[in-house]
Amino acid sequence: MTTLSANTARTYHVGDFEEYPVIASDIIYGGAAVGDNGSGYARPLVAGDPFRGFAESKVDNSAGAAGDVHVKAKVSGLVELSISGLAITDVGKDVFASDDNTFTLTQGSNTRVGHVRRFVSTGLGVVEFSASRGVIAELTDSSGGSADATIQAVGATNSGDVSAAINNNFADLAAKVNAIIRQLGS
Repeated sequence: MTTLSANTARTYHVGDFEEYPVIASDIIYGGAAVGDNGSGYARPLVAGDPFRGFAESKVDNSAGAAGDVHVKAKVSGLVELSISGLAITDVGKDVFASDDNTFTLTQGSNTRVGHVRRFVSTGLGVVEFSASRGVIAELTDSSGGSADATIQAVGATNSGDVSAAINNNFADLAAKVNAIIRQLGS
């Protein structure tokens, strides 16, 4: 391409919304948390899906093929949600979804959608959310070590001690990387 020598019309998009193709044979209701099924199609969020935002309105693809319709999702902002077990002391804590309308403070295999910005009442809070910009997966710690926030010196004479120190170091690093990933909004 060469540099411009005249005005060029551009198509601009409002930054708070994105449109995603919807999976086949499903309905996404307005207000639903939207997830990515791993193949690039939007669906009502399932625990573990990358979070894509909240559906602006109902989209019915129950009789369509994948991609026949698109859902418009709000990808960032503040939203008032019912959150299981929310107390006034939970401001700042991460919020997770186990489906398109169930929100909790428990991570488990759930999807992080944001953090509590303001307490409204017991079980109700304002959540600041920002949809993930790609898939970021947490590390799986299969080392058998225990994270204790201390990196251990690896220089013991007994090979069992060395192995335990390495396993504990890996467990600690995995925990720290996973905490960073959660802050990025996976």
